[in-house]
Amino acid sequence: MSVHFTRHPDNPIVTPGLYPWRLATTFNPGCIYDNGRFYLYERAAGQLRPFHCTIGLLSSTDGVHFSHLSDQPVFTPEMAGSKFGSVQDPRVVKIDQTFYMTYAFRPFAWSSHPTGVGVPDSHESEFPGVLRAPPDPSKLGSDNVAAARPDNLTRSGIAISSDAIHWKHHCWPTAANLDDRDVILFPEKINGRFALLRRPLQFVGPQFGTHYPAIWICFSKDLKTWSTPKLLAKPQYPWEDNRIGGSTPPIKTPKGWLVLYHGVQTLDPAIKRVVYRLGAMLLHPNDPTNVIARTPNSIMQPETYYEKFGLYIPNVIFPTANVVKDGLLHLYYGCCDTAIALATIPLDDLLNHLLQCPL
Repeated sequence: MSVHFTRHPDNPIVTPGLYPWRLATTFNPGCIYDNGRFYLYERAAGQLRPFHCTIGLLSSTDGVHFSHLSDQPVFTPEMAGSKFGSVQDPRVVKIDQTFYMTYAFRPFAWSSHPTGVGVPDSHESEFPGVLRAPPDPSKLGSDNVAAARPDNLTRSGIAISSDAIHWKHHCWPTAANLDDRDVILFPEKINGRFALLRRPLQFVGPQFGTHYPAIWICFSKDLKTWSTPKLLAKPQYPWEDNRIGGSTPPIKTPKGWLVLYHGVQTLDPAIKRVVYRLGAMLLHPNDPTNVIARTPNSIMQPETYYEKFGLYIPNVIFPTANVVKDGLLHLYYGCCDTAIALATIPLDDLLNHLLQCPL
């Protein structure tokens, strides 16, 4: 049995432009459906050098045709602590009456030079009048493209909101000395605790049980003190030989927690040519540290022109948001770090496929 995501004919449904802070790119959105309205949180940038990213807010009644609720970003690097930085890849959930946004944060935005064939050539930006730590050659950036300075690893934060519109930074679930992103909250507490997926880049090697960056899970009662991360899933198939990471917030189903994740495969290391695809796994409903099913093959990959070619990096689909409405899973994803697209699939179809892949 195979599964098929239906691309929306209007794709890409959200494109760059309109405001100075989103002239270059809009991608990797968060999305939530609340009180009859879809709220979509875009990662957007006005330029690539430096690649400052902010988070804008759009809304829709049908989940397809979105318009901005503000001509300004609703979350910025300055709100996270550094006006020179970048806030990235929001994932949004609602627990009780509070909205939570997990996001990646780089204190000092890098500058990027796309090559058109692979991961862009990127380097640390220089900001006049700002004293920076020297580069540490032993630490690489998240895409292994340059040595990262020790004051500029990408950690992850949590912002909160009472109305899904106005946000404030709340806490840091990851340490400043780790490149730790793809941090995603489960949409409800499990056994009285918050549950969090994460992808610490440096957790590789025999002592961590994985040779490549993997998906980890941890728990907290207060969002501030977290349990020791536990390895949840590591790359094990050819289409994910570079790394894996969580994609969208987990979905609670009668069969367990549905987790969508991205896998990265290296096609040509000489030109840093990679491809990003989508996989799925099912976690035990009461013990999400237990993976009970996982697709050995990707369930979605770049197929269309807008998924294979773009401003920043080719061959990328990067889902970061899902909404289940009337049994239909709406998947929102970044295309080549350039625009936002929508694909749908009946939730039962995806679950039935996944249940054919028990571990």
